[in-house]
Amino acid sequence: MAVVLLLLMAWTLIGEFSHEVLGCAMFALMLVHLVLNWSWYRNLRKGAWRAWRIMQTALDFLVLACMLVSMASGIFLSRYVFAPLEISGNASLARLMHLLASYWVFCLMSVHLGMHWSVIIGLIQDRRISFVMNAIGICVAAYGLIAFSARGIWQYLFLITQFAFFNYEQPLFLFFADYVAIMGFGGFAGALLSKIALRMPARTPGISRIILGAFPKNQARTTDKE
Repeated sequence: MAVVLLLLMAWTLIGEFSHEVLGCAMFALMLVHLVLNWSWYRNLRKGAWRAWRIMQTALDFLVLACMLVSMASGIFLSRYVFAPLEISGNASLARLMHLLASYWVFCLMSVHLGMHWSVIIGLIQDRRISFVMNAIGICVAAYGLIAFSARGIWQYLFLITQFAFFNYEQPLFLFFADYVAIMGFGGFAGALLSKIALRMPARTPGISRIILGAFPKNQARTTDKE
């Protein structure tokens, strides 16, 4: 899904037809992901609601909501795959919603991946390899922060800029290098948030206290599959 998402972000550089086909592929992959993690959704009412679980659950549902908005608006804007359906609607609004949802999906999914970085590192027994991977991750994230600002991603997230701009003279691999780095920056932010959440007290105030009082404390699987 991460690879397909990177390709989708280059929609005008790879062609609109390819973009629509990849959008359908992303929808299919999302359905597979939901099926694989169905037990996670089924057990949402079980288990203790600690800070990390609240953050992960909120993030997952935000990603799902933005992805559904992106796909629904994409159908309205379709010129190839869904064109025979002749779906009519407010194209200007659909375009803005597609732009907004797409960039939020990209950023939120990057954070989502980063929240599971510690799991990946934990599978590596060699400390030297773990150190090198973390060092590379920090360097990529640093460059990603620069690319995030230079490409004005934050402006798309708040519709300050309502049109996506692409440099057609730039080699395609440089575009993907920037966006991979931006994904690395989001992943770094997710890993950092995950560490902070895991160090918070078992019973956190506010919304988590409400959730803890509303749902039973049965033990259940509280992390999704990756």
